[in-house]
Amino acid sequence: MEHGSPLSYPTRQTVLLARLTELIGHHRRACPAYARVLDAIGHAAQRRYSRLGELPWLPVRLFKEHPLISTEREQVAVLTSSGTTGTGFSRIALDRDAAEHQRLMLTATLEKLTGPRRLPLLIVDSPSAVREERSSIRGATVLGVMNVGREHVFALTGEQRIDAGAVEHFLQRHGHASFLIFGFTSLVWTQLYELAQARALDLSNALLLHTGGWKKLADKSVSPQEFRERFRDATGLRRCHNFYGMVEQGGTIHVESASGDGFYCPDFADVIIRDPHTWEEATTGTPGIIEVLSTAPRAHPGHVLLTEDMGVVHGIDDGEWPGKRFTVLGRLARAEPRGCADTLPEDKSGARP
Repeated sequence: MEHGSPLSYPTRQTVLLARLTELIGHHRRACPAYARVLDAIGHAAQRRYSRLGELPWLPVRLFKEHPLISTEREQVAVLTSSGTTGTGFSRIALDRDAAEHQRLMLTATLEKLTGPRRLPLLIVDSPSAVREERSSIRGATVLGVMNVGREHVFALTGEQRIDAGAVEHFLQRHGHASFLIFGFTSLVWTQLYELAQARALDLSNALLLHTGGWKKLADKSVSPQEFRERFRDATGLRRCHNFYGMVEQGGTIHVESASGDGFYCPDFADVIIRDPHTWEEATTGTPGIIEVLSTAPRAHPGHVLLTEDMGVVHGIDDGEWPGKRFTVLGRLARAEPRGCADTLPEDKSGARP
């Protein structure tokens, strides 16, 4: 199925600008702390914007330091980030309406790959891990992907080891037609790939979705290209898609093409690369700090964020899919919202862990 929007790229930008400007007003009214930030940086309520690069961004680290909530609804849940950098957790407010909105956006993005028919889903994780981490990015991501699958089977035991019998039984039932595999990159590699290689499993009908965990593979000297090639050579798997996302913009993922020529933005999101010296937009092909924009966040002001990741935009409408394509170069070695010019990426191999 073709990935991307039927709208031209300039039209998409115009639509996004209008929707994100509307969200700025919404969060200004609903979140007093966000309103104070806007006033402090010179973005008054009457200000108008002519392009996405003019919109005010928040450093993603702010969500580790301050509660920023744009909802007064009861039963507000809190999602937490993985906290892998050792600098604390992002805590993201999520009410029922916002959760449903994000679920629909994630499903719409994934269905561009899987099609409207739900596929049998092999999850390279354990049910106990998902139960215990429902409020984390790990649990939320697994639960989100489960919405586009059916007859779910978990491939790992509670000890996070591969359940060979469960995998082989799943393949006996579903391996003759299209099916879906999802897992975090390091688990897919260390658990599923090792089993598939050892037992010559046929994954030629699989669509593999994976995310995060590249730093662990970099330590094993496994690049994204080698990851795809070795899966293809050992199992026949050809449809392999990494994706980039974060808890601060739940429901928004940027999916990598099967050829690996870059991550692509969904219809309701965009990325901008900023020069860490000037904070201006970097030119195509020039590395910088990734800013992510999405219309998904409604219960917290996470719609325009400066991440702690380095990346580069390669081009627009010149790749395997329509739209803007970019690469994630890795995390900042000292991930601070200021003084980033002196830092270098830790991990040059893929998406944010």
